[in-house]
Amino acid sequence: MVTAARHTRRLAPSSIAVNAVVILAAVYFLLPLVWVLIAATKSPGELFSTFGLWFSDTPQAWENLTRLFTQDGGAFSRWIFNSIVYSGVGAAVAMVLSSACGYAIAKYDFRGREALFSVILGGVLVPATVIALPLYFLLNTVGLTGSYWAVLLPSMVSPFGVYLARIHANSSVPDEVIEAARLDGAGDLRIFGTIATRMMMPALVTIFLFQFVTIWNNYLLPLVMLNDTRSFPVTLGLTLWNSQTQRDPMFYQLVVTGSAVSAILLVALMVSLQRFWRADLTAGATKG
Repeated sequence: MVTAARHTRRLAPSSIAVNAVVILAAVYFLLPLVWVLIAATKSPGELFSTFGLWFSDTPQAWENLTRLFTQDGGAFSRWIFNSIVYSGVGAAVAMVLSSACGYAIAKYDFRGREALFSVILGGVLVPATVIALPLYFLLNTVGLTGSYWAVLLPSMVSPFGVYLARIHANSSVPDEVIEAARLDGAGDLRIFGTIATRMMMPALVTIFLFQFVTIWNNYLLPLVMLNDTRSFPVTLGLTLWNSQTQRDPMFYQLVVTGSAVSAILLVALMVSLQRFWRADLTAGATKG
């Protein structure tokens, strides 16, 4: 017991240091979110004349939201809808494709399997700026630039999702279960669709979440592909408003309030899927 107490005392300084680093990291990441949420409740004049991390004496959050959703004929509502379509559809398809590809690479032995996986994994290292222009020329050749498909099609591919699905399929889908299902007469598609996907559910939700956030925050791809403001996502739409702040300072408040609404939606999604996400992060540490 004395030894354990001494061991605990020796670990105390390191634990304090780790907790301090975690707290500092949390403050670093949460501070911009807190600022934008508070700023969204202020008037345009108070946005620059008051302390950024404290509320105004005369908050007008409702007025700001009303102005946000009525500006330019309700353009912000359209941009939010577009972002939900791009992110939701793109993430859902990427989840299905990544899980199927990762499961196949993990559970089927075929020639060139590791080489194929290495090529797919190499896609994680390719910056988005490098492939933006080739994607534009490719989609322009088939006449898709300027349409929803110009953003959706590239968003349906997730190399990191394939990697995560393969790792999780190896750790959570036993080969014995697959063999037992085959002995019972189940085909490969049925095994994957009804058995493997249930065991891989934490990974599927994590892939969907990561891809959804990536597409939602994507700015470069819509900027290159789209030319009609009606098809803009919220990131591109808020940038359009931000470019008009020199003409009308009222747009500063619109951009801040729109950013707050966008952040709240992402936080709500993260919180709702948190239990799946945390389960997936610990899966690789508990299974060989």
